[in-house]
Amino acid sequence: MIGTQSATTQKEPEKRFSKQLIGKTVVSKTGRKFGELDDLIFETKTGELINLVLVNPTPYADKLELEKSKDGDILIPFSAVTAIGDFVVIAEEDIV
Repeated sequence: MIGTQSATTQKEPEKRFSKQLIGKTVVSKTGRKFGELDDLIFETKTGELINLVLVNPTPYADKLELEKSKDGDILIPFSAVTAIGDFVVIAEEDIV
């Protein structure tokens, strides 16, 4: 009789192309809408994601006085992202 071993596999993070993320709505963990994802800013040497660039910001996002690009677009630190699915979910406490 041949025994089977249970292989423990570490779940790899799901990989997505940036074009699959562009246009997604950015919301907080509590469901507060911030706007839509327009672009991603990353470090070219390391590939590290730095910021999300928002377009069509909500009045709520506008009044938070978040960091802005030279073009005036709102920037959200990528470190605030907690989940990506139908929406890009951010931890609001990490950006204010």
